[in-house]
Amino acid sequence: MSAVLTVDNLRTHFFTKAGVVKAVDDVSFSIERGKILGLVGESGSGKSMTGYSIMGLIDAPGRIVEGRIVLNGQDITSLPMDQWRKLRGNRVAMIFQDPMMTLNPVLRIDTQMIEAVLAHHDISKAAARDRCRAALVQVGIPSPDERLASYPHQFSGGMRQRVAIAIALLNKPDVIIADEPTTALDVTIQGQILFEMQKLCRESGTALIWITHDLSVVAGLADEVAVMYAGKIVENGHVSAVLDKPLHPYTKGLLESVPSRNVKGTPLKQIPGMTPSLLSIGNGCAFRERCGYRSGECEVAPPISHPYPDRGVRCVHPQA
Repeated sequence: MSAVLTVDNLRTHFFTKAGVVKAVDDVSFSIERGKILGLVGESGSGKSMTGYSIMGLIDAPGRIVEGRIVLNGQDITSLPMDQWRKLRGNRVAMIFQDPMMTLNPVLRIDTQMIEAVLAHHDISKAAARDRCRAALVQVGIPSPDERLASYPHQFSGGMRQRVAIAIALLNKPDVIIADEPTTALDVTIQGQILFEMQKLCRESGTALIWITHDLSVVAGLADEVAVMYAGKIVENGHVSAVLDKPLHPYTKGLLESVPSRNVKGTPLKQIPGMTPSLLSIGNGCAFRERCGYRSGECEVAPPISHPYPDRGVRCVHPQA
């Protein structure tokens, strides 16, 4: 099956007075229809910027300086703004961490959802309303007609996030990018939304990129996983292979810092140090100062290698 989205050697840099911030630095991956890719890493690793780059939402002083974003065989990297608007929310959609970034607090839900449909389709308002009602039902919102007539403040946090997901699904996009949309929700609601998103992707054929720092979410949701650190993908592969047998010391450290994987009664393992400033990484491996396996070879940034089929790792000392 061919990829619906391919990101190839993407670099998004921010040109500040202090220097160049390489927020996304040589990121490559692809995703097929109906599949889910987990994009994992700690805060500042470049996960969200990768998503914003795909959506064409990078503002000055940032810009894509290199690489390609190919959607359904079309390179959309340097499209003019009017062409981006036709794609955004239609062929590629995004769900934000805070649903109030999606919802206007002073407009009714039906007004916002119908507008999202009519912006891309020449259909009647009644037909658009029917599509909105069906989308609310699809994400498990009861009494859809009553909910369409409500305002965002009349919804709980979980319900608002479901509405944001319904808006992303309205135009049956090829790709949805979900930027930690369940982080602020309780575990029960989070589990329901994850189950529904997985089911919707399988049924509709929509590809999903799920951005998160939570490995337990990725373990139960994704087909593939890509681990990011300091703007680069340091490891990628099938989710079970990466989580069962991590190759990169950073991935290994992330897994060892999860309480449920620790031997009862032993101290929780931690990755020493802090993420380096993206202004002063230097030419070597960005993780070298925090890595227990570092050597002189780490002074040169390693390329992605493939020690196993369908596995990639950016390390000269993979923990095979």
